[in-house]
This record gives sequence, C-alpha cells and structure tokens, in this order.
Amino acid sequence: MAGGVAVTTSRRRALAGESGWKGLVRNRRIFAVAVFASLGGLLYGYNQGVFSGVLGMHNFDQKMASVVDNTASKGWFVSILELGAWFGVLVTGYFADKLSRKYTIELAVVVFCIGVIVQTTTTGSQGIFGGRFITGMGVGSLSMAVPLYNAEIAPPEVRGSLVALQQLAITFGIMVSFWIDYGTNFIGGAGDRQPEAAWRIPLGLQLIPALILGAGILFMPFSPRWLVNQGRDDEAIAVLSRARNLPADDELVQIEFLEIKAQYLFEKEISEQNFPEYQDGSFSSNVRLAIGGYTSLLANPTIFRRVMIGSLIMFFQQWTGINAVLYYAPTIFQNLGLTGNTLSLLATGITGIATFVSTIPAVIYVDQVGRKPVMVSGAFLMGVCHLIIAVLVGLFHNDWQNHQAAAAGWAACSLVWVFSLGFGYSWGPCAWVIVAEIFPLSVRGKGLSIAASSNWMNNFIVGQVTPTMIQHLGFGTFVFFGVFSLMGGFFVMFFVPETKGVTLEEMEEVFGVTEQNLAAEDARRLDAIHRKIGLVTDDSPLESDSKNDAYEKS
Repeated sequence: MAGGVAVTTSRRRALAGESGWKGLVRNRRIFAVAVFASLGGLLYGYNQGVFSGVLGMHNFDQKMASVVDNTASKGWFVSILELGAWFGVLVTGYFADKLSRKYTIELAVVVFCIGVIVQTTTTGSQGIFGGRFITGMGVGSLSMAVPLYNAEIAPPEVRGSLVALQQLAITFGIMVSFWIDYGTNFIGGAGDRQPEAAWRIPLGLQLIPALILGAGILFMPFSPRWLVNQGRDDEAIAVLSRARNLPADDELVQIEFLEIKAQYLFEKEISEQNFPEYQDGSFSSNVRLAIGGYTSLLANPTIFRRVMIGSLIMFFQQWTGINAVLYYAPTIFQNLGLTGNTLSLLATGITGIATFVSTIPAVIYVDQVGRKPVMVSGAFLMGVCHLIIAVLVGLFHNDWQNHQAAAAGWAACSLVWVFSLGFGYSWGPCAWVIVAEIFPLSVRGKGLSIAASSNWMNNFIVGQVTPTMIQHLGFGTFVFFGVFSLMGGFFVMFFVPETKGVTLEEMEEVFGVTEQNLAAEDARRLDAIHRKIGLVTDDSPLESDSKNDAYEKS
C-alpha cells in the first residue's frame, strides 16, 4: 500500500485462520449456506444434461417426432435453453442490485419452475420449446446470481472454495441427470410399451431441488455487500456476526465490515468521477450508467485486449465440443456402434461421472501449477481425442458390428470419456478463473459479464448446429471440434499471459502498460479510502509488526 501499512487487514488475516478444508470447517455456517445456494448450480447442470437422454427415449420420439426427427428442429429444441439463459444473464445484474441477491435467486427459481411445469405437462412440441426458453431464463439468472451471492457471503480465506462449489454443483447435476435418464428409460419396458412417464418423470424431478432452494433461500441472510450498498450498515454487521458466530463488536467482524465498506466507496467514487451527470438515481440515469460503463471498456487498449481475451477464451471453451457431448451423448455413442438406447445411456452416465470427478482436483492445483499449463494440456488432450475418434469413425462407421469394428467403437467411446476428463480438469473451471482475474477492480463486473454472455451465446450456437453436423459431416464433426480444441490451446499458449500469483498492479505490466495505468489508479484510490475509514495506518512496518505481535500474544 502506497506509503501506509494495512495493519487491520493483516490483523484480519491472522484472526481468520487457514483456508482450505480447515477454513471451511471453521466457517461451517457459511459453508452450509453456500452449499445450499449452490443448488442453483445443480439445477443448471441437471437441466443441461437431462435432455440428452430424453431425446433418445422411444416414447418421446413418438410424441415429439417433429422435433426429434428433424436435425434443424432438434438443434433449436436443445439450444433454445441457452438463448433464454443468455437473456437471463443480461437482466440479472439489474435485479441483483435492485431486489437483492437472494430475492433474485428466488425470482429465478420461480421462472425456472414455470418453465419446468410447462415442459413436463405439455402435449406438443410448442410447449417444450416455450418451456425450455423460460427455464433457460431461470438457469441463466441462477448461473450468475448464485456465485455472486456465495462470493459476497463468504470470508476472504474460503471465498475461492465456496465460489468453486458452483462448478462442482453443475457437474454433479449433469451426472445425476444422466443416471436418472438411464433409470427411467426402463419404466414400462422398451419400444412401444414405454409410457410417457419415462421422460416426464426426469423432467418433473427438477422441481424438487428447485422448490427446496426457493423455500430455503427465504431464510438465508442477505448479502452483506448488498446491504452496505443500500446503506443498511447495521444489518450488514449483524449478518457478518451471525455468519461468523461472533459478537457484532468483535474485531474480525468489524474489520470485514470496513473492507466491504471500502469496496463500496471505491466503486461509488469511480462512478461519480466517470459519469457525474448520471448520479441522480433515476431509471434513465442508471441505464446510461450501465451503457457508459460498457463503452468505457473500449477506451483503454489494454482493457480492450482483456475483453477480447476473456471473450475468446469462452468462445474456445464452447467450441471444444463439450456441450455437444453433453447434449447429444446418447446419439454420439449410438453413432460409435453402441446399439440400443439403454447401452448408450449407460455410456452417457459414465461421461457424467468422468466430468464430475475430474473437476474436483482442479480447485486444488490451479494455484500451484498455473493457468496456462493446465489449459494448454487440456486443450491438446481434447483435440487429440477428437481427432483419433474421427479416424476410427471414418474407418469403421459402415460396419460397427464386426469384431474389429466393435473394438474400435469401444475405443472411441473410451476416448469420449478421456475427453470429458480433459475438459473437467482444465477448461471447465480454469476458463472462469482467468476471466475473473484479468480485469482491474473498477471494470471487473462488466468485463466478466461480457465474457459470460460470450459463453452462453456460443453455447447456444453449438447446441443449434451439432445435430446437423452429426448428420451431414459424420466423422468430420470430430475433426471440426478437434481443430478448435487445438486452436484454443495455441491461443492460450501464445496470446494469454500467465496470471498465477499476479497482483492487480502487476496485471497492467503483464498486459502492456498504457498512458493510463488503470490498475495503479485503482490502487491509489483504494489506498486513500482505506486510510479514510481506518483500514490503513501510517505506522512504520516495524511498528506495525510489533503491534501485530502484541495482538497475537493477547
């Protein structure tokens, strides 16, 4: 800190204790709240995966033949969820600030449930299309509101772990949906004997965790950050006190409150400096503030470069083909020689397990190994898997039933599982890590929202075009995704700097300092606010260390 010593901040770190599992145990009340809120991620993952199995069910094919048997309609049928989610992400920021984080989650759950009810009770394809779009709006809103809520309710020492729960919840939801599809496919038997319950049940089961989340979130605390933004400081202190299970006047609670207050004052000053004419609080001024904030990202070359890097990372994440695999896995496995819907659903369930399990260690090693080695290795692994699958499909797709081709089919299926492992440990979690840390503090939210919208829009396009690609390109589909996976690896290798251990001030140097060093300006402004509210003192480092030692002994 420029010329001062963050004595109280250092003291907070000493009082807070360890991170990791020990920190989660110590903060078990907050951990429980974050786990509960992450049901939103489970809803997203479950909804993302459930239709891959439903599309292959005989009864669903009979009821919705106009959708399933036409590749263009099938693409729209799957991808319209992402279009709704893209819209949901765009409006969530406004509602999260206006209604609060927890009431935005509640609203998203209501929208989600309406969409699920429409899908589950419909008798025609129009209801499925409309229901999936409505569900998508809820899913998109949850995908942004839940990590935001978890990040703001969490203490700094366990924030990364709690926010990572969202990604784990998503992959868990995908895995569960695959196996529920596998189980309900047996209801009533195969073929014409299969009842509508085989596909209506897995769709309707989404209501159970949604209703639990919707009812329970009402009893969860407000985000202390949102309360401070609303000028409700006493309530924010009370929330921190209950979450930490400490008195409101406890030193740790007071320091954490001051840090939240400093962040709020920082953003308020940035807004007043850049857009003084839009500070009257009216709706029109708020809209102009939002637009002005986004257009300001283009003014600074180094910030614009980061916007492009964040957007392209999300572009390449989707064009690795991960969601093509998740959405159309049973179809892909059938095309690889696994005859019968039951066997292809079993292989799909294994895909869900592979993706979930491989995500777990990512949180542990990414800060030790670095972002680039993990993402480059994952991209090359996924690309090689795609290309080998393409060779096997090109050689044996006309005769999967002979002995040699059957073995090749199982080899290709195994490579799909290896591909899922590669995505789970690399581009799944690490892409979000990078886009969250490359932007300066004053534009981080807006930069991240652009990257998130790139993710959802490319997700939509992948879901739209994959059925047509599978039908007309055959093994070329795997070549296509393989090439894009390799391109993503080379993009990270040559154009994305390593951000492991890089501070906010150093990030400007990493991306190329311009005449306007935004990170340095942010640091100076934040330092002044810290001094004003007492988070920084002018004691010498030696005096500060002595004070800290005295605190430790007391």
